[in-house]
Amino acid sequence: MASTIFVQSSFPSKCLNKSLNTHFLPSYKLHDSLSFKPRIAFQKRFPVRAGLIEPDGGKLVDLHVAEPERELKKREAASLPRVKITRIDLQWVHVLSEGWASPLTGFMRESEFLQTLHFNSFRLGDGSFVNMSVPIVLAIDDSQKERIGESNRVTLVDSDDNPVAILTDIEIYKHPKEERIARTWGTTAPGLPYVEETITNAGNWLIGGDLEVIEPIKYHDGLDRFRLSPVELRQEFERRNADAVFAFQLRNPVHNGHALLMTDTRRRLLEMGYKNPILLLHPLGGYTKADDVPLSWRMKQHEKVLEDGVLDPETTVVSIFPSPMHYAGPTEVQWHAKARINAGANFYIVGRDPAGMGHPIEKRDLYDANHGKKVLSMAPGLERLNILPFRVAAYDQTQGKMAFFEPSRAQDFLFISGTKMRTLAKNKENPPNGFMCPGGWKVLVEYYDSLTSSNNGRIHEPIPA
Repeated sequence: MASTIFVQSSFPSKCLNKSLNTHFLPSYKLHDSLSFKPRIAFQKRFPVRAGLIEPDGGKLVDLHVAEPERELKKREAASLPRVKITRIDLQWVHVLSEGWASPLTGFMRESEFLQTLHFNSFRLGDGSFVNMSVPIVLAIDDSQKERIGESNRVTLVDSDDNPVAILTDIEIYKHPKEERIARTWGTTAPGLPYVEETITNAGNWLIGGDLEVIEPIKYHDGLDRFRLSPVELRQEFERRNADAVFAFQLRNPVHNGHALLMTDTRRRLLEMGYKNPILLLHPLGGYTKADDVPLSWRMKQHEKVLEDGVLDPETTVVSIFPSPMHYAGPTEVQWHAKARINAGANFYIVGRDPAGMGHPIEKRDLYDANHGKKVLSMAPGLERLNILPFRVAAYDQTQGKMAFFEPSRAQDFLFISGTKMRTLAKNKENPPNGFMCPGGWKVLVEYYDSLTSSNNGRIHEPIPA
């Protein structure tokens, strides 16, 4: 049971007290046009909720078939119509099966799909709302729909025709592709990576229903030990006696500016009165666009960050978040935050242009860089989550390390962009001392060297992000 501790606050951000949970608003001013004002003014004394946050709906969903019943389910699966699923569909089965999308119990039926698409949330039976900003749906084509016929259950099989799950109490409905794309990404411009990969050539129907996942999803890539489920993460946090968990989502290598943000967050939580806040370093492990650094290399780099002592292994849990990446900006960042609630995190660090990317046609960012953190501070269903916005970090040339940017001496700071970092790594040049730990930088150089070797010295230039 969570306890409540009253502390003196020196936290610099504005706060909104909601049901004994302190919701931290960014330090920028919200414009009047947003019609959003804190309902309770910040006071010097406020309650800190110590303990793990409850999952959405009050209970984590577990969609796995009990082990004694698996052989029976396999036999049942063999007798049902079959739907072959893609690699990304399998990642969504993984996400659903472990309860990351709790209280969702399977691929969305039409009512859940429409609520997600138009409200970024859906209503539970008791009238309450939970956040759900990205559709988790399964597409089928006309021939698959015809083969299913009047059956109320289908078997989902992987690319090798192995049964993965049974989808029960199914509902088949139209796949409104243009509406889905426009509402999720805010544009229908060609070249959106997830759209090209999963929607453009997908079937014209969606099939929803409850999932019975026959066996836990494994990838056998040497990284399964890092794929902790929400249940396993909560057990690990409890084992470490965590009284707060703060999550950091990323899909890039960790440099010392990231580490500064994470360590400073822990310092601020300790100042607030928490005794043992634990960092969840949670890289995205599902689909990413082709020019992102692959998961296996990112995990090698993250391990070096801990080995080199940039982050403290005693207060850091490194795990893989199995979700595919949409690159849908303020819409998708809500999904990233909501899923971490189910994993036990009650604080979420959000940075510049979260889940964003460059516009697929024009030379600009697809989303306003500040909209993600603003949306998180107002999103329905995320009221219980404490949002911690990034402070801008850059390389301080006077100190020879990454530090928080000070506008009063802007000339002392060097901003090393992702493009600059990639160029240095490709050319096997070292960044300024203190930008990234030596072990982590070596891994990045090795990755780009491996690309050069396999592409005759040429590397595809990434889409700006």
